Amino acid sequence: MNKTMTLTNGMTLPVLGYGTWRNTDPEECINGVKWALEHGYRHIDTAQMYGNEAEVGEGIRLSGVPREEIYLTTKLNNNNHGYENAKRTIDESLERLGTDYLDLFLIHWPEVEGHEDDWETDNIETWRALEEAYEAGKLKAIGVSNFKVKHLENLLPNCRITPMVNQIRVHPGIHQAETVKMSREAGMIIEAWSPLSPIPQMLEDEAVVAMTEKYHKTVAQLLLRYCVQKDYVPLTKSVHEDRIIENAAIFNFKIDEEDMAYFDQWEWDGEVFS
Repeated sequence: MNKTMTLTNGMTLPVLGYGTWRNTDPEECINGVKWALEHGYRHIDTAQMYGNEAEVGEGIRLSGVPREEIYLTTKLNNNNHGYENAKRTIDESLERLGTDYLDLFLIHWPEVEGHEDDWETDNIETWRALEEAYEAGKLKAIGVSNFKVKHLENLLPNCRITPMVNQIRVHPGIHQAETVKMSREAGMIIEAWSPLSPIPQMLEDEAVVAMTEKYHKTVAQLLLRYCVQKDYVPLTKSVHEDRIIENAAIFNFKIDEEDMAYFDQWEWDGEVFS
């Protein structure tokens, strides 16, 4: 769990993240963050949209893990786009999380309600607020989430500081190859949200079931290991302590090349978010 990746500014990012999407029950959210940190996770991911920044901050405090050992990410809510709004809400996130800096701050979505016709200008102006907060030391790294090729083509020529991360949905069945390629060419690390989405279908896939027996690992562990071997940073989530521990046990084995190829070609017919 000490494995890291290096951002373009020299900061290191733990390759396994603990995500808090849909962790809306205060006690479950606080305990989940606390347990994750107690069991070795050092990368915590939340968002303004999740409505749980205060609980995430409390879980961090209760864990007893020093703040400087934790890589903490949050993301801009859709209704906080625009230079002035983004500038203001960065400070609000800091207050809710109980910290004076964030390790990573992302624009959560590139096209939001109210900016359907001017998302290009909106993203550029919003990004300017992130750049200034980064230069002020409030944000140690800045990036984007769910940005596809057209969004990157618009932002990259118009930014002073290139995004360091693109957090997107990638897993067997959803590869976003062109977005991954363009992001990496610009120096961004790819973070993978919802990497365990294919589990229900994979439980009935004979080849995947055979892999669980071959590697003595669960389907969830195989999917997380797949991300690591693709050089993605998977963001896993659970509010159950045993699952939190299980999801971290992915660094003591390697998926063979032929099995990686099977996952690369595996088809998924689940819900896709645009």
